[in-house]
Order: sequence, then structure tokens, then C-alpha cells
Amino acid sequence: MSIILGIDPGSRITGYGVIRQQGRHLEYLGSGCIRTSAEDIPTRLKQIYAGVSEVITQFQPDVFAIEEVFMGKNASSALKLGQARGSAIVAAVNADLPVSEYAARLIKQAVVGTGGADKAQVQHMVCSVLKLPGKPQADAADALAVAICHAHTHKTLVAMAGRASGARRGRYR
Repeated sequence: MSIILGIDPGSRITGYGVIRQQGRHLEYLGSGCIRTSAEDIPTRLKQIYAGVSEVITQFQPDVFAIEEVFMGKNASSALKLGQARGSAIVAAVNADLPVSEYAARLIKQAVVGTGGADKAQVQHMVCSVLKLPGKPQADAADALAVAICHAHTHKTLVAMAGRASGARRGRYR
């Protein structure tokens, strides 16, 4: 059993989603958004750090998963996103959490089945996978998708490692 904290970073809104993984079963624990109110970047980064630290204290996750920076057409936006990610990652590292990073296309592939899924499709599948009664905010749904991606990726890697060690022992021929 592990508790996974997923983060969808943003300089104005950072989504978070927390799930518990027990084998194949995923259970929703909580989600929401950390909204920054400051105009200057240093104060926003401080607010993101404090918000993520508070979520870590509240839910006591075992692992931390975050979306990688997507380099679009606007370099300034990508830099701000990178700074927001860094602030969230520092909060995780200060809490001694292992950090995993996932590309947006991989997250969508893991949750929806296609790397080109839109936000509405991600929201729908997050609700379906976690059996939620209603749709979470888009940023919170994206963060839950990061957590789900980590759960599926980790489960697959563990299974592959088990098959590899079994093969070394001569069990699979």
C-alpha cells in the first residue's frame, strides 16, 4: 500500500491529487488547487512551496509524482512553470519523499489511452477510474491523473522486475 501525491504545477494554480494504491485498487483521498495571489514570482513560489508542504503534512504521502515541463511556444511561460515545479519538488525533497516525473503525453496515455487526450477526457477518466461522484477542477483532475500514471507505471515496473528476476532463476522458459 502506498499513498501517492500527484502535482500539476502552475505559477498561478497548482493542482494536487492524492490517492492510495493497494495492489490494483486505487482509492481517492483528496484533491484541490493551490492558488497564488501575489503578482511577483518569488512570492508565488513561496506560496506554492507552503501549499505543497501543507498537503504533504495533511496526507503523509509515500511518493511524489509531478508533470514535466512542456515547452510550448512561449518560453517565458515555460520558465515560470519550471520555477513552480522546482518549488513543489523542493517541498517534496524536504519531506524526504522520492520524486518521479512524467511527461504530459505519458500521463494522458496512462489515464485515457491516448497521449493526445484533452482536459475533458482526462477529467472523465479520472472520475471513472477513481469512482468519483463529480468532476474535480481541471487542475486537480490533472494532478490526480499524474498520481494514477505513477501508480500504473510503478505497478508495471514492479511486475517487469518480478518477471526478470524469475527469468534469471530459470522459472520462465
